[in-house]
Amino acid sequence: MKQSGNKHKLEEEETKMGRIFCILTGYLCGSFLTAELVAQERIGKSAFEIGTGNPGMANLAEQGGVGCAFRVLAGDVGKTLLACLLCRYVCGAKLGTLAAAYAGLGCILGHDYPFWHWFHGGKGVACNAAALILIWPMGGLFSCLIGLTAVLLTGYLPLGAVLIPAAFILPAFLEYGPESGFLTVLMTFIMLRQHAPGLRNMILGTEKKVDLPGMLR
Repeated sequence: MKQSGNKHKLEEEETKMGRIFCILTGYLCGSFLTAELVAQERIGKSAFEIGTGNPGMANLAEQGGVGCAFRVLAGDVGKTLLACLLCRYVCGAKLGTLAAAYAGLGCILGHDYPFWHWFHGGKGVACNAAALILIWPMGGLFSCLIGLTAVLLTGYLPLGAVLIPAAFILPAFLEYGPESGFLTVLMTFIMLRQHAPGLRNMILGTEKKVDLPGMLR
């Protein structure tokens, strides 16, 4: 019995360390701001010095065109993919799908609050969407379609951004259980915090609308 108890404690400790590893790995990958690299290379300025000052795809699309936007999107999806797949490989035996969920959360935190820029980064929409798809492809795609539809119908990016993780909460609870659902709630809270000014401006009628089809033409 004592040996069985010690084995159980060891497994719990390994699982706990696995969660920490996944969050830290995700954070380090996420803190690489693709928009900063693209802005320096294509525009010759820091992403923090152009447009809205946000190191994200929307700002680079407005300041540098669709080509810059796609480069940023590819980089943000790529770093999320790297973090989630690496953590699934290292910790998947112990954590299963939770390995990707914790890595995705870490990647979002790294992108939004990079330590090397005094914890001021992007808004994490692409990282969030990529993480959800990697956690559960069908549920993630469904959530992204809801967010995209909201933007196409209203023109408001903040609304679509928040709806992406929010739409994933119930499916996460039902498909993968309370822990995955709780992590999705945290992702939604982070997105709400990042987009609070935009949502407030949307209510006040001062938020700038975007024309996604027009940007792609």
